[in-house]
Amino acid sequence: MAAPSFETLLYDVEDGIATITLNRPDRLNAFNTQMMKDIIAAFDATDADDAVKAVIVTGAGRGFCAGADLAGGAQTFDYKAQGGEALSARSQSGVQRDGGGLTTLRIFESLKPVIAAVNGPAVGVGVTMQLPMDIRLASTEARFGFVFARRGLNPEAASSWFLPRLVGVQTALEWCYTGRVFGAQEALDKGLVRSLHAPDELLPAARALAREIIDNTAPVSIAITRQLIWRMAGAAHPMDAHMADSRAIAIRGAMGDAREGVTSFLEKRPPNYPDKVSSDLPDIWDHWEAPKFR
Repeated sequence: MAAPSFETLLYDVEDGIATITLNRPDRLNAFNTQMMKDIIAAFDATDADDAVKAVIVTGAGRGFCAGADLAGGAQTFDYKAQGGEALSARSQSGVQRDGGGLTTLRIFESLKPVIAAVNGPAVGVGVTMQLPMDIRLASTEARFGFVFARRGLNPEAASSWFLPRLVGVQTALEWCYTGRVFGAQEALDKGLVRSLHAPDELLPAARALAREIIDNTAPVSIAITRQLIWRMAGAAHPMDAHMADSRAIAIRGAMGDAREGVTSFLEKRPPNYPDKVSSDLPDIWDHWEAPKFR
């Protein structure tokens, strides 16, 4: 599959890893409407490409993402003044939807594991877009900030759903109430990121983690696991999880991946899983209807 090209991103696939690099370094990779569209399209591409087994998201230059591009000045977040297009999209019901939320909800639906390699400052949507990514690694030079109240705004990008689940309600409220920018060590201590790395060791560490996933696991199983864990975070009862994972086990147990997984273990050799995400992903959600991001 030919690699797509984007206005605001770099996109590369090598050895099963798709690396998506936010690429507006002259603006500290500030988020705009085109970046929203490009990120959504990039995750459409990774889902459709069976050669992609894991996704890494990072930033070009010295920053990850400085938040929303404020080039529109005081009217940056005024959808009416901006013609309803700035950092947003209108739903079929006519409700103006936040563009950061469209981005995070698309990442939430990814069928491939997503690793953030946070190489520098990440504030506003620059940090909230990371929340639906599965594992966040950060440079020791990274900085984070949920700065919305300091701009007269409220948390966006569905972060009021994601953030408390990652760090707890108390920490989520403190960070959002104060709007202060905090360092990588605090992000690690509070559970926002998984590990800290010297700047030149960040991407190698992210690739090593992706490699461990790719070399040892079945892509269809990973796609199911990702959706089970994320969707069940919002389920009303463990019975929802029981119904979904029971259905998945019943279907997957009869598929080629399960036979290969057992056989390769007994034969003490690396597995060669035959099933593909693009064609063999079972529907396990007949009892539980999840909304779609579009």
